[in-house]
Amino acid sequence: MGEMKKRSDCPISSSLDIWGDKWSLLIVRDLIFSMQCTYGDFLKSEEKIATNILATRLQMLESNGIITKLDHPDSKAKVLYQLTQKGIDLLPLMVEIHLWADKYSTIPPERNAIIEELKNNKDEFLKSYSKLLKNHQLKDQIE
Repeated sequence: MGEMKKRSDCPISSSLDIWGDKWSLLIVRDLIFSMQCTYGDFLKSEEKIATNILATRLQMLESNGIITKLDHPDSKAKVLYQLTQKGIDLLPLMVEIHLWADKYSTIPPERNAIIEELKNNKDEFLKSYSKLLKNHQLKDQIE
């Protein structure tokens, strides 16, 4: 994919050009909380992304440096997708979306623990979870 044409120089608009559609953020969400996923893992999410949309979004996220592809250790037919540092840097945005959703909508029970942790010490959560994602990323690069 070539360079994307920006709609404007506005930082919000430029950022939304890369990750602003609902599917791209859901892919980032899955990678943040699973750390790596296969194509099939994304297809299994409850939002039911269509295969053509998934393929397009993965390609766009990879070409913009948000994700990278790794060889799957168990299958030559599969690849693993993982966040790059640029993708990991979306963690604070995802945290703020979680907190906003907690304030204005119903959060599934399995997310309550993370919401409470965020409310108690968001800065510590961001620091420790970013480190966890980076360590996972480094581990996979060494293997």
